[in-house]
Amino acid sequence: MKNNILNWGLLSTAKINRALIPSLRASKRSHLIAVGSRSQETAEAYAKDKKIKRAHGSYQALISDPEIDVIYNSLPNHLHAEWTIKAVEAGKHVLCEKPIALNVEEVDAIKAAAQKHGRVVAEAFMYRHHPQTMKVQEIVKSGSLGDLKLIRGSFSFILSREGDVRLNPEWGGGSIWDVGCYPISYARTVVGESPIEVFGWQVTGRTGIDDTFIGQMRFKDDVQAQFDSSFVIPFHSFMEVVGSNATLSIPKPFKPGVNERLFLTRDNKTETIKIKGQELYIGEVEDMTDAILYAREPLISLDDSRENVAVIAAFIESARIGKPIQL
Repeated sequence: MKNNILNWGLLSTAKINRALIPSLRASKRSHLIAVGSRSQETAEAYAKDKKIKRAHGSYQALISDPEIDVIYNSLPNHLHAEWTIKAVEAGKHVLCEKPIALNVEEVDAIKAAAQKHGRVVAEAFMYRHHPQTMKVQEIVKSGSLGDLKLIRGSFSFILSREGDVRLNPEWGGGSIWDVGCYPISYARTVVGESPIEVFGWQVTGRTGIDDTFIGQMRFKDDVQAQFDSSFVIPFHSFMEVVGSNATLSIPKPFKPGVNERLFLTRDNKTETIKIKGQELYIGEVEDMTDAILYAREPLISLDDSRENVAVIAAFIESARIGKPIQL
């Protein structure tokens, strides 16, 4: 890095890149300089379209580029751990799309590599960095809802594209890995810890992935959480936090915008709480930059990511055997 400016490279030409690129270009401490793909032709076409300086015709070529400081890993789920570790071993810091891995052993391997090579690795749950999420945490911690009792959440959309990587069970496909991970993560964030027991049900699609997943989480002190995720239900997204005294409703929990509203209901009266937000992905870019430049742990630690992966894996096992799983 030069003058505290970090050079970024995109590992793949995935659609999600389009969400991160504007934030990389808006950041005064970040510079997007390269993209890598499986072929030179694809990389060059993408670089030309997105006005990116360099195009690498393989993933290895990208992570071997000596001028790149940070890799954004937006590969399919089953390649996240492998290429995050390879990038770290090549001396790069890595912001990896969720889920960072498909089992806790992979997360442990990522952490070991990051510690060995002194690199920062963080999972890209963009909503965690948004002022709205910070406000929800503040409200819950203040005690204004009373004792925490119940958390409910949902994230679904219709996935109709044939051959989509999220339909492949061997590649970490399924609604729980793709969108169910959000309400699971949100509930854990609100409670401040992981559940002690989970129970899951799934509706299996024709490719073998879960088209729909419904889960129940039990935390200590009798706090309960419920969620559903789906690829066959029209778009539906919300979170609700219920306390002994009041209920907090979050209409857009996972993709909040610049101006959002929370609704706090107490004694049949609802108060609107306005949130002055920010561009959704800028928070994770700046957090990553701070972690690298100032040797700080990122907001989403690898230990935090490990717990989320462990919960998802437990849900999948629960649905398979039809019994609750204790963590």
